[in-house]
Amino acid sequence: MANNVVTKLEDLNLVDKFLFDEVMEDMGAYEALISILLENEIHLLTDPETEKELRVSPQLRQVRLDVVSMDQSKKVYYTEMQKTDTGNLRKRSRLYQAQLDVSLLGPGTTNFNLLNDSCFILIAPFDIFGKGLYRYTFEGTCRECPELRINDGAIRVFINTEGTNGEEFSQEFLDLMKYVTASTDAVSKSSESKRLKLIHENVKKVKKSEKMGVKYMQKWEELAYAREEGETVHLIKQVCKKRAKGKAAEAIAAELEENEETVAEICRAAEDSAPDYDFERIYEKLWRNNLAAAKVKAEI
Repeated sequence: MANNVVTKLEDLNLVDKFLFDEVMEDMGAYEALISILLENEIHLLTDPETEKELRVSPQLRQVRLDVVSMDQSKKVYYTEMQKTDTGNLRKRSRLYQAQLDVSLLGPGTTNFNLLNDSCFILIAPFDIFGKGLYRYTFEGTCRECPELRINDGAIRVFINTEGTNGEEFSQEFLDLMKYVTASTDAVSKSSESKRLKLIHENVKKVKKSEKMGVKYMQKWEELAYAREEGETVHLIKQVCKKRAKGKAAEAIAAELEENEETVAEICRAAEDSAPDYDFERIYEKLWRNNLAAAKVKAEI
């Protein structure tokens, strides 16, 4: 079953996607963030878009970017906050780069020099590459001639908030590294960075907003429901495979170490879709049955 423990909005840190997305909708906050991360003065031209969906075609996988914006030179910045190591972040960044590039040119465009420069930034509280660096910047270089760069305008930057080479960075950058995972008044006050304080003001604004509180709970409930649905459908698949082999609910429950009543309920819901079990249909039937049972119980 899905985890029912929910972190309060006021206890979230910038490393949490919900807070990150909501805070970075403010142009000033996003401008401050990428300026600190890249240690360069960035001036944005467009308001940041959060959870921007990119899809080349309905048949291909979509990607959803946390925050996207463009600076005054038309360079596109897209930033991801990644709290957990999924083990596939290097190749995921490649897919994101490809999807973004395709979205930047209109249909029929033949002049590829019109493609915007881009900078992908992934922020994580762990070291993807294991070298102990706070920042890893990748640009295309030639194996045979290492000093030669392809200069195609694409840069990928990976930020590790747990880096150890602090002597190579400004205090402002190091303060932000601490703030990402501890977005508190104390950390903000200990920094002299005006840009970090600007980010913190937006963090406080989001945390104090009643509207954001409601949105956060709705978001959490949607994710919890999706996790629970995924777990239930997985169990349905396991039960149906064993049911197709002629096994009884009691035996299936014992093999799967699941509640016998739950397994029996799945078996009953699956009866009319055997032998080509429609897992989603079975799930919907279970959901309707449970909803009807809850309604009867409430009326008693």
